[in-house]
Amino acid sequence: MLTAVQIFNNPQIEFKSELFIVSSVIAWTYLLHAFYRKKGIEYRQHRMAGERKRFFRTRFGAVKHWSLEECLNSAECPVDDVVKKNLLFLVGIRHEIEHQMTSRIDDRLSAKFQAAALNFNNTIKELFGTNYSLDAEQALSIQFAGIDEGTAKGLLAQPDLPQHIQSFIVQYESQMSQEQYDDRRFAYRVAFVRKVTSSKTAADKVVEFIAPGSEAATEINRVFLKETEKVKYRPGTIVRQMKAEGFTKFGMTQHTELWKARDAKNPKHHFGVAVEGTWFWYDNWLAQVREFCAAQGNLFKAEAAQEEPDTDINTPW
Repeated sequence: MLTAVQIFNNPQIEFKSELFIVSSVIAWTYLLHAFYRKKGIEYRQHRMAGERKRFFRTRFGAVKHWSLEECLNSAECPVDDVVKKNLLFLVGIRHEIEHQMTSRIDDRLSAKFQAAALNFNNTIKELFGTNYSLDAEQALSIQFAGIDEGTAKGLLAQPDLPQHIQSFIVQYESQMSQEQYDDRRFAYRVAFVRKVTSSKTAADKVVEFIAPGSEAATEINRVFLKETEKVKYRPGTIVRQMKAEGFTKFGMTQHTELWKARDAKNPKHHFGVAVEGTWFWYDNWLAQVREFCAAQGNLFKAEAAQEEPDTDINTPW
């Protein structure tokens, strides 16, 4: 896990997200293996032949152990549902990127990575004691550039994610409750605000924790929300997203008929905005389209069965 964090914080390393996910999944797998071994719970892959266990082995004879998904699905798993959601999210992203190169996902996924690291530290202390704590190893990553207004807006803008990654994120998060999605154990989100103070000692603190509901917290939320730009989608992006989610028969014609029938471009609905003569849709319209497609049953779905994903379930991490 320390390796995962060091890699992600290293400015000279590319593929940060890919390397963080692989290293952290291995770390969590080994942590849960250690827990199951400590408790005497069988975590080796096997089948029963009468009353005897027949263990599955690799090509060269090593006994196969549970993958992280199998560890999390065990009834004896010691982590709670929100932590599981975070880890299964990382595993799902790994399945999407393990066979092909991707890019531009670091900023979009960093909140989940931060949560995974903090959850790991909390879990290892709960299961094995504070002597294994990583508290002393964690530190704030120093930035080479300050975050001014222009940079902040750039960070808040939706990155140009590969379509298959975006599709996985949308489908995964849409199945979560709002409470689960907002939980800091799923995604650890922070807002940076330049601090102005007359106190010399206080001014040296890089991070200050503000109590929720306080006057300072209210002001920070107000400024943060004011700076946030709404995500904008072209009509073609909406259609591609629906196809990626399985509604392959939903096309531009159906989309046009839908927004006309619902008068969706009427400003009172706040479904989108015209920018220099080009119409862009907001997230709430994407949700409307998704709900409409789902309500039609199999109308927009291909009749042929979808191909099973090419995933090696025996990979230990």
